[in-house]
Amino acid sequence: QRTEVLEGAEFFSAGQKGSSAMPHKKNPILTENLTGLARTIRMAVVPAMENVALWHERDISHSSVERAIGPDTTITLDFALHRLTGVIDKMLIYPDNMLDNMNKFSGLVMSQRVLLALTQAGVSREDSYKLVQRNAMKVWEDGSDFKTELLGDAEVLAALSVEEIEEKFDLGYHTKHVDTIFARVFGDQ
Repeated sequence: QRTEVLEGAEFFSAGQKGSSAMPHKKNPILTENLTGLARTIRMAVVPAMENVALWHERDISHSSVERAIGPDTTITLDFALHRLTGVIDKMLIYPDNMLDNMNKFSGLVMSQRVLLALTQAGVSREDSYKLVQRNAMKVWEDGSDFKTELLGDAEVLAALSVEEIEEKFDLGYHTKHVDTIFARVFGDQ
């Protein structure tokens, strides 16, 4: 939800106050609260794990811990899940900003795929890294386009065809299983 990224954000009602120091900010107060609640829930892990060490020799030291962490943790978790459901239901998503942010560095986000393709084509890992880095640095230093640099590099073209390089810049590769993931999480609806 960072102002300069703005890919997704918590719902912010009209008149709601954000940052006390920076009025333009829309602080994600619900998710900040969830982060704190997660810490509270996690604090039950250590006493629960310490109970396991002597599980076969239970005594009052076990039950006294369980009487506290059992209800406190489950009530807090129930509240946190209810709050998270509300956050997700009202979440604001900015897909254009996502795409703009991803394209901000002219294809550099695809450098790992190119690196792996070079190694799979038989180029050593060290040489592959040098080839990719050499072309990536031109993007940082000159503002050029990463794919264009790769397509103009004779050493890269000796290992990968133009089609193989083009394929490494296909965004669909990263989203090809989205429908499957959603179906697994939410079921067939």
